[in-house]
Amino acid sequence: MNTRALHTTFLAFMVILAAIWVMPLAWMFSLSFQPNELLARDTGNVLYGLIPFPFTFDNYIALFELGRTPQWFVNSVIVSGVTTLLVLVISSMAGYAFSRLAFFGKNVMYALVLAGLVIPEQAIFIPLYTLFADMGMHNTYAALILPRVALPIGVFMMTQFFSDVPPELEEAAKLEGISPFQTFLHIYLPLARPVLTTLGIITFLYSWNDYLWPLVSAQQPDMFTITVGLASVQGNFAQSEGLGRLMASGVFASLPVLIAYLVFQKHIIQGFALGGEK
Repeated sequence: MNTRALHTTFLAFMVILAAIWVMPLAWMFSLSFQPNELLARDTGNVLYGLIPFPFTFDNYIALFELGRTPQWFVNSVIVSGVTTLLVLVISSMAGYAFSRLAFFGKNVMYALVLAGLVIPEQAIFIPLYTLFADMGMHNTYAALILPRVALPIGVFMMTQFFSDVPPELEEAAKLEGISPFQTFLHIYLPLARPVLTTLGIITFLYSWNDYLWPLVSAQQPDMFTITVGLASVQGNFAQSEGLGRLMASGVFASLPVLIAYLVFQKHIIQGFALGGEK
């Protein structure tokens, strides 16, 4: 088999895999625009739900009529946005310090950071909950954001990237009398843009989809994130309101993440490519 045939076979295989991956999303999107009455009585159709006919926005209108859905969406935007920003700042600065600066106990501290990669999240829920309860911080944005700011994988990614930057750049900066912080700000950060974008998308995705900690920390409905809020009414959708409204809630919750990926997919691919090369 020649190279052209191999390329064609590989491309066809990837298209099939992509279609299999996209099909559930397309099906969910289509179901969200169909009347619940039709979905309830037409389950025997082979093309059940694949074609949105008749087309309706009633499921999305009903979703917003819940009253708190816009507030839950705003809460998720605030929590995910601030968490992502803080993770990028802290991880990039920590990565630069671990890779380029010499200080007492650096290796021990870095080992402790890496140890955080193997500790299950659920193992620290009780002490974490007790800590924020003692400070009276539950049902606040701070309680939803701060536990997610320390991201060991972010520190690891930035440390590995900065370690592979040619040291000649730093030496040239020293000859020009530039401070370490200015070197980090004006030389290292611009070079790390693809990796920062990748880390930002990963953090935003993780924070947006986070369910367990917001469920534990936010007991008041006004402080629910979109995942917790929609889950709190999901039983109502599935049992009495219909499959269409359940799918509409899924589309609404996942849409910001899909948009973010489509906008930044070029940078994400560059970030993973750089990681593979290193």
